[in-house]
Amino acid sequence: MISLVRIVLGTLLAFLFLGSLTGLAQNFPVKPVRVVIGPGSDVLPRLIGQKLTGIWNQQVLVDPHPGGGGMIALDNVAKAAADGQTWLISTISNSINAILYPNQPNSLIRDFEPVTLMTTGAFFFLVNPALGGKSIADLVQIARARPGQLNFSTSGNGTSTHLAGEMFKYATGVNIVHVPYKTADAAVTDLISGQVHLSFQFAPFAITHVRNGRLRAVAVTTPQRATIAPEIPTFSESGYPGFEMVAWTGVHVPAGTSGAVIEKINRAIVSILKLPDILERLSSAGLEPVGNTSEEFRAFVRRDIMHWTKVVEQTGIKVD
Repeated sequence: MISLVRIVLGTLLAFLFLGSLTGLAQNFPVKPVRVVIGPGSDVLPRLIGQKLTGIWNQQVLVDPHPGGGGMIALDNVAKAAADGQTWLISTISNSINAILYPNQPNSLIRDFEPVTLMTTGAFFFLVNPALGGKSIADLVQIARARPGQLNFSTSGNGTSTHLAGEMFKYATGVNIVHVPYKTADAAVTDLISGQVHLSFQFAPFAITHVRNGRLRAVAVTTPQRATIAPEIPTFSESGYPGFEMVAWTGVHVPAGTSGAVIEKINRAIVSILKLPDILERLSSAGLEPVGNTSEEFRAFVRRDIMHWTKVVEQTGIKVD
């Protein structure tokens, strides 16, 4: 009899708990949503935020925390309440930081719940046209003839563009010098002026300069050619199979956020990513919309971290 009572009470409590979660999701959001971004672009978060403000009748406020290579933003959201009201705009930098800074206090895997992967995109391997070379084979030949004389610009030590350059050095055996800048814009500006010779840059920072001829793109880092520039071959097509890196942007929330709230956020973002005006803006920037499930995004991040673990082991890259 006692066991039967316990079963009945347990079942009732479970229903009450599930009911409270459902009610929480139905009422969400109950106040303005804060969207925290690190050093990346705020264009996509603001586009999504504007649409969500109209859907939910609550402000979605973008809150930049660009310092620390993304770790300040990570820490900020990790300390927030697990109620879905504070989001982290997660990027490839979070995967890289998990490897380069293993002692950082917060873990994207342990301390956050994935919501959805919003977009992916290619990095362009860029060269100042004055250097010559229209293919990777040409650039490798030039670099081998001038060991230590060519350099590549990046947006800083330990960034995705830095690791791309180290991947290139490892894959080809060339000796080129790393020149770190504080921002991608500064790295591209000096590439255009000829202060540096080469650079890996995310498509939105590169495509305009490629189209107007100021820079030449010799390859993209994605497994397939980029939709925005289908004429540019991949590294695999250029003789370096397995040379891949995919830029990505997603949404994470603090661990402990209810599944019902995560699902509501997921559905809203995924629906927005299908809107014609959003698709047009993403396409013009060289971004591919995704909008997958929370579990699919979790698996994606784990694979990305494994990829960068291998890259760091191969190249031996370290940061101070």
